[in-house]
Amino acid sequence: MLSAELKNRIDRLWDAFDAEGMSNSREVIEQITYLMFIRRLDDHETRNEAKARWGAAPPMIFPQGDGQRLSLSE
Repeated sequence: MLSAELKNRIDRLWDAFDAEGMSNSREVIEQITYLMFIRRLDDHETRNEAKARWGAAPPMIFPQGDGQRLSLSE
């Protein structure tokens, strides 16, 4: 069962998608899933960067300086 806070956050997200004209529930759930995945990936990378600063350098998901640009705008 979802906590009240989590339910409210999901409802706000659902409303935001609806305001942008995306009312198909399958599309909304798909987009929320993508957002959750990207958030988790970003949290993992941030945690690895913090560990690397303290000397325990785990492998980076997105290594710096490899010449690749990771951008959705390109």
